[in-house]
Amino acid sequence: MVYLIWVPREHFVQHGVPYYGPISYNFITIHLVFNSCRVLVGLYSGSISIWNYQTKTEEKSFKLSESPVRSAKFIARENWVIAASDDKYIRVCSYETGQKISEFEEHTDYIRSLAVHPFLPYVVSASDDNVLKLWDWKKGWACLKTFQGHSHYVMSVAFNPKDPSTFASASLDGTSKIWSVDSSAPGLTLEGHLKGVNCADYFISNDKEYLISGSDDYTAKVWDYHSKNSVQTLEGHGNNVTAVCSHPELPIIITASEDSTVKIWDNVTYRLQTTLNFDLGRIWSIGYKKGSSRVAFGCDKGFVIVKINIQAVKQD
Repeated sequence: MVYLIWVPREHFVQHGVPYYGPISYNFITIHLVFNSCRVLVGLYSGSISIWNYQTKTEEKSFKLSESPVRSAKFIARENWVIAASDDKYIRVCSYETGQKISEFEEHTDYIRSLAVHPFLPYVVSASDDNVLKLWDWKKGWACLKTFQGHSHYVMSVAFNPKDPSTFASASLDGTSKIWSVDSSAPGLTLEGHLKGVNCADYFISNDKEYLISGSDDYTAKVWDYHSKNSVQTLEGHGNNVTAVCSHPELPIIITASEDSTVKIWDNVTYRLQTTLNFDLGRIWSIGYKKGSSRVAFGCDKGFVIVKINIQAVKQD
């Protein structure tokens, strides 16, 4: 079984729309920070919100933009938050004070996703202008490289935890691509989904590296990306798969969908273990924390944090 830690229960009305929580009525992106009890939430209203999941209180809220914030991440080693929104800006601020550190506009369309390098001062952004860009904050947020190769919106980007000189992207052109920070051209392309790809994440099973992708064809695929082969298709969602995650501490794959459900799969057998529905509308993002079995989900009407008991899940 999956044990619920918290769902905001208060029912508010803003602009005539019911929602959960005291800030906004659409939660788009969510991120947990390692070694902390903080949750970062990016909102359709253009704000970001920082919550303490132990005290179940909102610690801070900053208005960044008049446009939706589609991606927000902690950069914990700098005490920063970085966020990207539909006004094409990337903004960096202190998550203690909200003070602006930097703000820049370099993409020509909505920015969908950000990935922070685990130890170098790099951030990669993915945009509806079909490109990805590599930024170095030690060089005044200089753009070091532009990555071209997708023919439609680039929906997500993720660094490879095993080899962070490489990263993966997912695009509505129906492909996922693997890139190196040293080259503007993709190293390889994964094709097989019937519609656009919304998300991609790396994972390791039995000491072998894989990529998982989620698509508008209602499926997720597991790839042996070195051979470019799809080794498994995960079927069962009734709408677009919006987020995928391989938990770093647990032997599971998690998929989330616009059908308002989360599905948990065994990452070796690929069997479905359980399905969750939080009654919070469509699910847009997944956040996890190293060293913890907690997982967070950002939904239309709020966010939820669950603690996964893997033995109970297997018995479901």
